[in-house]
Amino acid sequence: MVKNYFQHREFSFTLKDDIYIRYQSFNNQSDLEKEMQKMNPYKIDIGAVYSHRPNQHNTVKLGAFQAQEKELVFDIDMTDYDDVRRCCSSADICSKCWTLMTMAIRIIDRALKEDFGFKHRLWVYSGRRGVHCWVCDESVRKLSSAVRSGIVEYLSLVKGGQDVKKKVHLSENVHPFVRKSISIIKKYFEGYALVGQDILENKESWDKILALVPETMHNDLQQNFQKHHSSLQRWEYLKKAASQCPSNIKNEKCGPWLEWEIMLQYCFPRLDINVSKGINHLLKSPFSVHPKTGRISVPIDLQKVDQFDPFAVPTISSICHELDAIFTSEAEKEENQAESDIKHRTRDYKKTSLAPYVKVFEQFLENLDKSRKGELLKKSDLQKDF
Repeated sequence: MVKNYFQHREFSFTLKDDIYIRYQSFNNQSDLEKEMQKMNPYKIDIGAVYSHRPNQHNTVKLGAFQAQEKELVFDIDMTDYDDVRRCCSSADICSKCWTLMTMAIRIIDRALKEDFGFKHRLWVYSGRRGVHCWVCDESVRKLSSAVRSGIVEYLSLVKGGQDVKKKVHLSENVHPFVRKSISIIKKYFEGYALVGQDILENKESWDKILALVPETMHNDLQQNFQKHHSSLQRWEYLKKAASQCPSNIKNEKCGPWLEWEIMLQYCFPRLDINVSKGINHLLKSPFSVHPKTGRISVPIDLQKVDQFDPFAVPTISSICHELDAIFTSEAEKEENQAESDIKHRTRDYKKTSLAPYVKVFEQFLENLDKSRKGELLKKSDLQKDF
């Protein structure tokens, strides 16, 4: 670990009325805590590790103050799926569309782990409508902006703005990353897209899907969709029709490609590229309180991704109530105890519903620390060999 690593890290506070205070830095944990208590920020963002202390950036000569290291971060926001989810829009989420985040975590995390070999990946609920990922391996923190862009590009498939109807185009030879992503989506597609979102429910919804298939198939599908009575039946018919359509027309793919392109457009993760490629980009700190929902931005246990429920996450109010109840019952106990024994004091958060989330975070940090110590041992062994 570089000396002064913490002192060179940028923290940003958002105060009441969206007042931003950037380029703050602190000598130690205690200074950060004091400043948080003094300023009482609505939101805390974490930035890069700079060449100089961020709070002295105005005293450094022009061009010398540079972002040197930062975790590789990903931000996935439900609003980016508004063209393909039917249950909610903008900032709203529900259990039906949350499956999009479950699929996103599974697809991106698998690729980061298996395709890139990144070990230390922390997934965090944003507190409202999305998820963040922090990749913290030492080698990753030092990556240039160009390499970060390359990684995000590799992980991106859905391309084009609101005016572009067909956003996924597969080549004939499908890349292994795409194949593995499709196999993850397949596990969720029926329950999520065909039942939950009912994406072929009526003419209005199936017209959106017809815009993604060759025009030569439109008449046949329109007629037959009317004969079937559910999204499940219509999807089966679409797959059958796709397997029979002649794919000799240039640029028009049929068969499984067509089915895959629709599945990917409706379910594949949509990343905010700018968040990931910039080294000096800020991202909300884990365990922040979301100012609009009051929910805590908690780490997600990768072993239990499918069980994660954003609506069951502790809120700042629920934690205050829990603590009040604990203090009341402890005060009563102490009154009833004639002799006050010296009790082993448990940290307050461990008595609340935040405890399991902190445990996930501590486990992540423990693994990161082990890996750092392992690297240091390797380095010292190598030096002894010379």
